[in-house]
Amino acid sequence: MIDVEDLIALVRNYNPRCNADLIRRAYTYGMKMHEGQMRKSGEPYFTHPVAVAAILTEQRLDDATIVTALLHDTIEDTRSTYADLAAMFGEEVAELVDGVTKLTNLQLSSTESQQAENFRKLFMAMSRDLRVILVKLADRLHNMRTIRSMKPEKQAQKARETMEIFAPLAGRMGMQWMREELEDLSFKVLNPEARNSIMRRFLTLQRETGDVVHKITGDIRHELEKAQIEADVYGRAKKPYSIWRKMQEKDLAFSRLSDIYGFRVICNSVADCYRILGVIHQRWRAVPGRFKDYISQPKNNGYRSIHTTVSGRDGKRVEVQIRTREMHEVAEAGVAAHWSYREGVRAQNPFAVDPAKWIAGLTERLDEEDHDEFLEHVKLEMYSDQVFCFTPKGDVVQMPRGATPLDFAYAIHTRIGNSCVSAKIDGIRVPLWTRLKNGQSVEIITAEGQRPQASWIDIVTTGRAKAAIRRSLREEDRGRFVKLGQELARAAFDHVGKKATEKALRTAAKMLGLADEMDLLARLGSAEMPARRVVETLYPELAQAVAEEVDSKRPVVGLTADQTFRRAHCCQPVPGERIVGITYRGQGVVVHAIDCPALEEFEDQTSRWVDLHWHSGRHSPVFTVSLDLTISNDAGVMGRICTLIGEQKANISDLRFTDRKPDFYRLIIDVDLRDVEHLHMVMTALEAETDVAQISRHRDLTRRP
Repeated sequence: MIDVEDLIALVRNYNPRCNADLIRRAYTYGMKMHEGQMRKSGEPYFTHPVAVAAILTEQRLDDATIVTALLHDTIEDTRSTYADLAAMFGEEVAELVDGVTKLTNLQLSSTESQQAENFRKLFMAMSRDLRVILVKLADRLHNMRTIRSMKPEKQAQKARETMEIFAPLAGRMGMQWMREELEDLSFKVLNPEARNSIMRRFLTLQRETGDVVHKITGDIRHELEKAQIEADVYGRAKKPYSIWRKMQEKDLAFSRLSDIYGFRVICNSVADCYRILGVIHQRWRAVPGRFKDYISQPKNNGYRSIHTTVSGRDGKRVEVQIRTREMHEVAEAGVAAHWSYREGVRAQNPFAVDPAKWIAGLTERLDEEDHDEFLEHVKLEMYSDQVFCFTPKGDVVQMPRGATPLDFAYAIHTRIGNSCVSAKIDGIRVPLWTRLKNGQSVEIITAEGQRPQASWIDIVTTGRAKAAIRRSLREEDRGRFVKLGQELARAAFDHVGKKATEKALRTAAKMLGLADEMDLLARLGSAEMPARRVVETLYPELAQAVAEEVDSKRPVVGLTADQTFRRAHCCQPVPGERIVGITYRGQGVVVHAIDCPALEEFEDQTSRWVDLHWHSGRHSPVFTVSLDLTISNDAGVMGRICTLIGEQKANISDLRFTDRKPDFYRLIIDVDLRDVEHLHMVMTALEAETDVAQISRHRDLTRRP
């Protein structure tokens, strides 16, 4: 364990004016509070806070952050309190320790809904003071370095959480070195065989080709010396996880990977950066499409650098990053560069990003999106690389790599996105699913009356666009669901001899804890709530009385004892729908839905009409309804459709294809159902399936009695 004087010496290396007494007092207090506590490895527990503090000294952070690291587990694991820390070390330190404690208690790898809410809390804590997350990242890094002492299942859980949350968060904050180490430590736990395989291949490659890094570094230095440019050149092989991810993304074998080496040139000025780029491109052939200028278009975490990939020795691709020394400080520390010290004073780095503005960019939509949308937005934003495109007026719009013109439209304004009909890239009209590239000029074409389509969800990549599209679709669907809910409520109330009045629905909504009757109807229409539950809430005695099974041989009321009946083939009415009977000589009564077009021919034959309605109670699932579906022609789609219908407790009695195309099938499925509510549940479940392009109730007017 590092002793207190060695720790102070580490701080003094970059901040000679540090408050050594404060650090000593925190060290002594933390050691006392954790006395007798041991880590899983058998070491004294206090070795962990000291190691976390040492990691933070590498980022040259201020005294308050170093002291917070020493004390970060005291509130959670010892008898120490917030008040104790505030009295001894000041409110700033107490606030930071309390923030780290709250982050530690968040179960970020829990269920989706809990994870979404906890992500909100994580970002809210970050927005108060970003140093909280810097301590937490250092805490996680040390825990991952010493993870082998944990049980295997705990190792896997922590490694997954690190890979999904903390590593991309470190990358998003610009701390690329920490992201790479966290990913590699997690990779070692989650897939040790793959990591070992890559390490073995590296050793074999080095034996076959020699020290490629040393040779190429020497080549670059030689070219810079000839051009009389002063710069430092560093080279290294990329981390095993980075190589493995590239193999997975590009579906390549290790032997076919080219750019597994990375080189960095650090110089004195921006002008030198571009001179060095020219020298490298003159000496080696640049790889098309692999040039990125983050100096003229910096990332929003302050990162600036020129990236280029060239064909180096023996045709091997190598990536070269070119940046100034100040840019390199920001590239290493990321957002943390704001707190970095040099020679006892806060470093005045012109490229360091303002943490308040950075976090505001991530949290600006906290209150606009629901939990799942926020989680999706944050994860997309954290994992993304960036592309920079231009509006026709020359304004820069920054988006994740893989973004489309639709994402671009929503990045400008939600209204522009919602009304987008097409786009032009560099003056040429392109499909809305086109992937944008750096430096392109994008023009969005809108039309009044255009509304977002459900298929847009699969086109866009940004959380902002997805959230806006879902909001619009929900608003559009709400009107349809309310209308359908009114019909379902009417049918359910009719079963018990009551009317679905506005007052009754408002009362039911209040009893069910809903906002109002419109909210209730929308939930009924979207199958979130069965209409039966509304009736049971208002009239429990009546609902119980009619819950008996209805005789499937006589499910309708209004027939005489000697009359037989059957459902019309053309409209296939089901319980819950309004019906009417038409008499046929020798065939009894045929039951039609009240809105069936076939009834038009009987308008002048009123003597044949019979007033009917369905029996109240629970009907058996014997009423066949034909559904017209258009589905994707892909493996497994048909199986999923059948499973979805089965999950709704409905039986498929027949299935026939009406059209077969290379990319889709059209078919008619006969399903046996209980009532109109059961029908709606089945159709809603199918409509929600991504591979169902269209669904409707099939009505064959050619089939007459």
